[in-house]
Amino acid sequence: MVIRVNDVRKKFKIYHDKGSSLKERLLFTKRYNFGEHHVLNGISFQAERGESIGLIGENGCGKSTLLKLMTRIMYPDSGSIEIDGRVSSLIELGAGFHPHMSGRENIYTNAAIFGLNRAEINMRVKDIIDFSELGEYIDSPVRTYSSGMYMRLAFSVAINVDADVLLIDEILAVGDANFQAKCFEKLRELKAAGVTSVIVTHDMGTIEKFCTQALWINDGVVEASGNPSDVVRRYLAFMSDKHFAQAAAREQAPEEAKSQPENTEQDPDEPMDTSSKAVKRFGPRHVEITGVDMKNGDGVSRTVFLPDESVALDIHYKVNKPVEGYVFGYAIHTMEGVNVSGSNTQLDNLNFTDVGESGYIEVEFEKLPLVSGRYVLQVAVSDNNGRVMDYHTNYTRFEIISEDRGVGIARLSRKWSVVSDDA
Repeated sequence: MVIRVNDVRKKFKIYHDKGSSLKERLLFTKRYNFGEHHVLNGISFQAERGESIGLIGENGCGKSTLLKLMTRIMYPDSGSIEIDGRVSSLIELGAGFHPHMSGRENIYTNAAIFGLNRAEINMRVKDIIDFSELGEYIDSPVRTYSSGMYMRLAFSVAINVDADVLLIDEILAVGDANFQAKCFEKLRELKAAGVTSVIVTHDMGTIEKFCTQALWINDGVVEASGNPSDVVRRYLAFMSDKHFAQAAAREQAPEEAKSQPENTEQDPDEPMDTSSKAVKRFGPRHVEITGVDMKNGDGVSRTVFLPDESVALDIHYKVNKPVEGYVFGYAIHTMEGVNVSGSNTQLDNLNFTDVGESGYIEVEFEKLPLVSGRYVLQVAVSDNNGRVMDYHTNYTRFEIISEDRGVGIARLSRKWSVVSDDA
């Protein structure tokens, strides 16, 4: 085990009012009344070499606090955190950068903080600059950098210090799509090389695609952990139910209360009771999936297909309340819950701002090259901000029948031959 977090607890003092001068401190002692906010209430988990842990949860649940405890920026009130090896962290954009120093000078300063000597930094400085793509700007003061340029430089330093553990807190949300893709490709290389990583993000796609384990932190405790797809599904269901309950409460509120300004905007993942993994459907259904039809190449509705025939998936919908953009998606799972394939219109660069009151979205597959067996189809619709409107975790099942008796998931064409040494 590279990371061992055992029963970690952390609380903060919240002062209701605090005098700033000596006179105020002497005369108004009651101003120093404070409450205690328990952020972490017994967090435990472990990570092996090469694992990638995804931390998810609502804003304020303690994800970033846990990461700061792991970097020893602060210390737990009780419990223990053991990390074997060199730790590199990306917790706050530009942290450790001196605004009046150039990018090159900041490389030397930050790399030294991570434990590299000057000779080691000299060996890596070209790789750091090349990866950051800052070019001629590397010798400009970092105070002139955009947030994206900050992130490029910070990430480039962090991944080039031969770290055993990499801690990342939402920083990859900054930067253009090409550089984000480049960062994740580099993270995959580091993962394959045995680097352990802990990532805090609100991007559920990143958790499912990149992480080997997910931890959902809720009210300072680990609500769920394990397979990323299962944990993400439970978290989204919980947030969807919460969002729906808040919307229902607002509808029932007196008219004067409705007219008051409110600051209840939810995170992109806002959503139900997920005490059970058997959640079948969740979301407020402002946009509702009314039916799903699977058809073969002749347009005939079926639930049994050959692996080489084309398949069309029609997702029928009804708009009960207009939302900001419409994102339709699907996922195919094995009966054991393994994610075989999935996508949505946003990932495929299709933007729908108006889809009418009802209709259907069709996605066509040239073929489904899967081994024989039964599969589960999931379908969902959300708005452009990622808020789930209607999510069916187990909409229907279909079957692939093939003479190919191979095992696994994918049906790969193959050719066997034997070459005898006697020939």
